[in-house]
Amino acid sequence: MSGQWGKKVKYSIFGESHGRGIGITIDGLPPGIELDMDFINGEMQRRAPGRDEFSTKRFEGDKVEILSGYFNGYTTGTPLCGVIFNENQNSKDYDKLKDLARPGHADFTGKVKYSGFNDYRGGGHFSGRITAPLVFAGAVAKQILFDKGIVIGSHILSIGNVHDNYFDSVNLEIQTLADVLHKDFPVIDDLKGKEMKSFILKAKEETDSVGGIIEVAILNVPCGLGEPFFDSIESNLSQLLFSVPAVKGVEFGLGFEITTLRGSKANDEPYIDNVRVLTKTNNNGGINGGISNGMPIVFRVAMKPTPSIAKTQNTVDMATGENSEISVTGRHDPCIVLRALPVIEACAAMSILDFI
Repeated sequence: MSGQWGKKVKYSIFGESHGRGIGITIDGLPPGIELDMDFINGEMQRRAPGRDEFSTKRFEGDKVEILSGYFNGYTTGTPLCGVIFNENQNSKDYDKLKDLARPGHADFTGKVKYSGFNDYRGGGHFSGRITAPLVFAGAVAKQILFDKGIVIGSHILSIGNVHDNYFDSVNLEIQTLADVLHKDFPVIDDLKGKEMKSFILKAKEETDSVGGIIEVAILNVPCGLGEPFFDSIESNLSQLLFSVPAVKGVEFGLGFEITTLRGSKANDEPYIDNVRVLTKTNNNGGINGGISNGMPIVFRVAMKPTPSIAKTQNTVDMATGENSEISVTGRHDPCIVLRALPVIEACAAMSILDFI
């Protein structure tokens, strides 16, 4: 099991979906950082379940209790440990499913990997619930970055085949990120957001689920961050992003679309703006050679549909070795994209902070 990440700032995550609690220890933070707990709790509520009709009915307060590394409102320089105690588990929902491999889940691979000793309830350590500690770590990282002028924001780019507008990756303003952040359903075009909501609810009525794409922007990153080859901004951030359950794709800048352009169009031409070097376009997402170039860093992640659905599906009985069928009962999100936004932003903050 690999529960640690980071070089200069090190993160160690722990817990299971239906265990006593989940949490993270952050080692390497300097002393004297003032933590805004209201901001941290606000970030936690963005991800928390049970808020609306688009998420699971499992209600968790997701309040972080800091156990160490924090005193009189400031970090002490020792490891900062935050824990979130689980309060609303229905473990009995999984008793009858423990031998049936849920399609799209890590039930089978986890059982093989850990010789059957893994906690299967709610997905155990493979559950999306384990992303809550990432949001806590990201909220801490965001505060440090914000003091340096670095701001991170995101929006829902698509749900199924319904698409929002893209960020303006050249002239993106902090106010645009703030405007989207304060929406209950964070999209640029509210009419498209209304279509997305209907798309999700239709899938929910049909006991199914849908996925989507999240677009993220990081503003005011100084030029020169990144450690090529193996610790470039793309490789470092992608490792964190692909650690999030349900992430199946990552692209920077134009991503796969850049393959449709000729080099003369794909290249971002630099120019002098007063004393700064900027580019007329931002097709490469603010990164060249794995190093930040001073333009907004823009990337997108593809989130798969929630695998836990009530529709009857084919599977295998891991106890008998026979084919079987399964209908996943319990409380699950018809779409996890909305609650995943602060998780993906947290990954961005953790990655950039490690370079800073």
